[in-house]
Amino acid sequence: MTDLRCRKTETLEEEEEEDEPKEHTSRVNGPLNTEEDGTESTAGAEEKQQKDEGEEEEETGDKKVNKPESAVKGAKWTSTSGFLQRLVRVFFGCLAAVACGILYAFFLSTYHDRKFWFSTRQELEREITFQEGSGLYYYYYKHMLAAPSFERGFYELTLDNNTVSGQTINAVERLSLFPEIIMSFLYRVTDCQDDVEPIYFYVGAVFGLQAVYVTALFVCSWVMSGTWVAGMLAVAWYVINRTDTTKVDQAIPLRDNWALPFFSCQVAALTGFLSNNVSSATEMFCYLTMSATTFSFLLVWEHSHYVLFIQGLCLFLLDSFDLVPPRKLADIHKVYLSSLFLAYLFQFQNPALLSSPLLSLMLGSVLARYFQQNMKMGPLVARVMKLFLHFHLVFTTGITFSYLVKKLVPVSESDFILKFLEVKFGLNTTTDFVPNFLMCQESLQTPDQDFFLRLTQASVLPFYLLVLSVCLLSTLQTIYRRLSGQPIQTNLKLEDGRIGEQPEVIYHVFHTLLFGGLALLFDGMKYLWTPYVCMFTAFGVCSPELWMTVFKWLRLKSIHPVVLSLILSTAVPTIIGFSLWREYCPRVLAELSDLPEFYDTDTVELISWIRSQAPLAAVFAGSPQLLGIVKLCTGSAVTSLPLYSDINLLRRTEDTYQVYAMRSAEDVYKILTSQKTNYVIIEESICNELSLQRSCRIKDLLDISNGHVIYDKGVMYSFSKHGRFCQEIKMNYSPYTNYFTRVFWNRSYHIYKVNSVISFQY
Repeated sequence: MTDLRCRKTETLEEEEEEDEPKEHTSRVNGPLNTEEDGTESTAGAEEKQQKDEGEEEEETGDKKVNKPESAVKGAKWTSTSGFLQRLVRVFFGCLAAVACGILYAFFLSTYHDRKFWFSTRQELEREITFQEGSGLYYYYYKHMLAAPSFERGFYELTLDNNTVSGQTINAVERLSLFPEIIMSFLYRVTDCQDDVEPIYFYVGAVFGLQAVYVTALFVCSWVMSGTWVAGMLAVAWYVINRTDTTKVDQAIPLRDNWALPFFSCQVAALTGFLSNNVSSATEMFCYLTMSATTFSFLLVWEHSHYVLFIQGLCLFLLDSFDLVPPRKLADIHKVYLSSLFLAYLFQFQNPALLSSPLLSLMLGSVLARYFQQNMKMGPLVARVMKLFLHFHLVFTTGITFSYLVKKLVPVSESDFILKFLEVKFGLNTTTDFVPNFLMCQESLQTPDQDFFLRLTQASVLPFYLLVLSVCLLSTLQTIYRRLSGQPIQTNLKLEDGRIGEQPEVIYHVFHTLLFGGLALLFDGMKYLWTPYVCMFTAFGVCSPELWMTVFKWLRLKSIHPVVLSLILSTAVPTIIGFSLWREYCPRVLAELSDLPEFYDTDTVELISWIRSQAPLAAVFAGSPQLLGIVKLCTGSAVTSLPLYSDINLLRRTEDTYQVYAMRSAEDVYKILTSQKTNYVIIEESICNELSLQRSCRIKDLLDISNGHVIYDKGVMYSFSKHGRFCQEIKMNYSPYTNYFTRVFWNRSYHIYKVNSVISFQY
């Protein structure tokens, strides 16, 4: 009744100001006297309280109507001022994000030109700079531009019989050539053909996408932390650790250089979509952006569905622990399904998408949710048991579905990938060349210690571990609350100190953990993980919520925790940014001033001889990386391609590599003629390779697969009744001269013509 007396007193004072003494005297006397006498029942008091509250609301409404115009104008001014402040903050943040992307693209362009002397080279020398076999993609871009029409060029790529000898392939499907097709179309329809060379248009598009990549990381960190200072810090760490965040410096046309910018935009849109504090218009914008970028990501990279499977696994964990509204997860599933369906159609009914783990995971989760409608109800122990059963149903259903699809629609690469994983994790050993060859690829090996040392020296790894620890512990607390039946809070305040209850933060915790685990196994995964380490760490050190969460755990009372968290979220990134600028800014600028000399004379001589001396219809055999350059610069057919996701091409690569094995001249001749080879190129760097890791030399892998290895007291020896072909053929004696004729040589390469007519000389 104390609250009632207070309300009545306030009402009395207000009515006195309005000069209505009779009315409020009657109102006050009733309830006050009743309460003092103690004769009125509790129900009567409550009834009168509700009546008085209604009268109070009416009076309050009257007061609102009678408010002076100055108060109304003041409220409007405050609202307008707040809106303008937010608008200015967003404007300068977007300006900073775009500026960071443009500056990074300009840096890449300048660095690339200085590194390869790109603007001063001839066309042939520029094309040779496409390393690691990536020049093959640029060849198809040139082919599309040289075709009489866009439609004719596209048709020729779908029925390509001039690339792999003896085979007609759909190059668009086999090599994921949609970036080259789109760029050739844009180059044709734009008016820049007289101003920009095709190679600059192509390279500039890749650099432009890298600008989009950096801008998306900026926006993602900004959205999570609430300040665009975090975005600038994320970009700074990304540029400093460029050797571990991108491969655009080494090989421009690679598929992941085209695809990862779309993935970064998709992650940024997903981050905004998962956030609780977004308007319906912003949520719709994020949904549409996520849909477009997911489809683009699937279209331009053949391994994209595996990456999206890891992302889908993160979202599956969010849904299983009831950390995100089911409506949002259903919308994300619609994005996945529609993107997979469209990519399946555009990629000529690619069977790999039907058996993709992403589709299996979605199907399993939908069926398991249908059979477990009450999974998220009950006490803690019951919910944990239901959760384990849910995991079992999802993965059992998904694996069964994938198995049935592979039986109905055979996918050729599934078997050798499984064998490779068995060898990778030590579950099996094999003498097969293909899995052992893949094991030796740098991107599939375990990262070395220098990788973590570089991240530590750039200060990103220590802060990352700190941020991850705080967010992970807070996420575990949130999961425990949800399993205990407590509802998740959607309107969190800074004083709450619960950073782990934000769905976008929980997603990125799962995201970085899963991709980080893969990065510890495969060196190539660091290009997916490290950029988000930079983004996630920048968000953490700039987030007042993270510091407030720590102070809540420490129960800080000497200093006001809110004030201290705001100070640290500004001071710490400022100190980090200043130290990075002082130490690394001179290094980055020094990279632009450095002028290395890149000129591969031997390769230029090789390509020049092929162009001038070899017939146009000649077929060349050699290592896949070299054949990519040969195909780009000469257009000649080759026996294999630098593509490691196709088992048929890998087997052809194994056959071509037999020139470095201990095989007879007759055996090698039969292998090469079966591939319709006219010329074979032997590389000195492979034939006489010296490496501390002997098990990964091409000649050692061939000796193991051919059974030419003998182990004596733990030491491996290679033995065969025939000498090593690449060394014996240089002696120019029979029977090698019967089958092969040397037509060109320099310090790095020897070209031998495969004789069509065998001349026996003894």
